[in-house]
Amino acid sequence: MPELHEFLVLGAVLFCLSVAGIFLNRKNLIVLLMCIELMLLSVNLNFIAFSHFNADIAGQVFVFFILTVAAAESAIGLAILVALFRNKNTINVDDLDTLKG
Repeated sequence: MPELHEFLVLGAVLFCLSVAGIFLNRKNLIVLLMCIELMLLSVNLNFIAFSHFNADIAGQVFVFFILTVAAAESAIGLAILVALFRNKNTINVDDLDTLKG
């Protein structure tokens, strides 16, 4: 049976990978959205690990709310991405400067 610190190390590694992905790749909007989702999932892993090892169901219930918000955020983000791609024919973040005054 894995122990708590193993789950926490895995969550920390996933979180660091997502932060590195955000800093290394600032051009592709799809990769940025995937890194944000990976960050949320690493936090959820920590919530579930603490919930399991403390024998408390509250952390697992909280994860369901986070996953619901993350799914809605992904759907809205992809809808915005499709709309921007139809207008600009690119998903490069540098080319998406329509809100600059």
